[in-house]
Amino acid sequence: MDLSTRYLGLALRNPLVASASPLTSTVADVRRLADAGIAAVVLPSLFEEQLHREQLRDLLLVEEHEHAFSEAASYFPSATPSTTPSPTPSAAASEPGGARRYLRLVERAAAAVDVPVVASLNGSTAGGWSRFAHAMQEAGAAAVELNIRFLPADPHTTGREVEDRHVEILERVLEVVSVPVAVKLSPFFSSPGEMAVRLDRTGAHGLVLFNRFLQPDVDPERVAVTPGFALSTPAESPLARTWVAILHGRVGCSLAASTGVETAADVAAYVLAGADVVMTTSSLLRHGPEHASVLLDGLTAWLARKGYAGVDDARGRLAVPRDVDGTAYERSGYVAALERARVTYGGDPRA
Repeated sequence: MDLSTRYLGLALRNPLVASASPLTSTVADVRRLADAGIAAVVLPSLFEEQLHREQLRDLLLVEEHEHAFSEAASYFPSATPSTTPSPTPSAAASEPGGARRYLRLVERAAAAVDVPVVASLNGSTAGGWSRFAHAMQEAGAAAVELNIRFLPADPHTTGREVEDRHVEILERVLEVVSVPVAVKLSPFFSSPGEMAVRLDRTGAHGLVLFNRFLQPDVDPERVAVTPGFALSTPAESPLARTWVAILHGRVGCSLAASTGVETAADVAAYVLAGADVVMTTSSLLRHGPEHASVLLDGLTAWLARKGYAGVDDARGRLAVPRDVDGTAYERSGYVAALERARVTYGGDPRA
């Protein structure tokens, strides 16, 4: 059975990709994922704010002890890279603290496995996006994923301003890297399809649908704001699957489906909708890296059972046809869902 596919112009042995998670934060786990059959690995995001906080902390530490005995200076964080000559110059050598550790992870992971390693970036400044994206490429990343997390807390920020910011970030990164660039999108646009088309025309090599934000919540018993974290479930996948099905054949870039992948059936459903690759995090965290082989074995069995020659043969079979009105097509599905609910539960489900 031919499971091979292409994503971001990269040839992959199958469509299953490990998206960013704690399981992709060490070289040992990246190797376990590759050994289990994963076709590509997305490393956790490098957050520019974390680097700024680390640099500020180090600066305060140095200033606090600047009058201490010089013999004790060895416990200070290194402010400059080592002057010791290195036989193999590293992209990480000139970066401070957290950035240096991240780029070393990119270097070591890329050297440890024979599948593409994708670096992920969540910047906060225009210069940060381009600077760190270029450093990731130099460290050996096969591609860069832009994890754009922008919550317009100012109620006067317009939707177009938010969209323009995404396009500007992509343009800046494309100017400084030659590796493929993917944009991980939020579903919270007034028109996700138009946003996807704009990014495709700007030059994005791929779109990841969708980013799953970890929103803080309110604990009424503790009367405190708590960090929000929960693994995804298959119930969350229809939204992403709908937009994959709509965009398949309407954009030239790759489409990566994300969220709600637990079983091989979930992978197959995304492929039928038109996904080039299917990303999973929660199922691997629940069951371990070796669960990848379970998903791939199940996908292979499903393809054989349905008479498909491979992934390419099944891809997009249930995508929205390009010669029909996508809005009318989606609405017909909505009406059908309402009718099924009425038959199942009785009454008017809209009431």
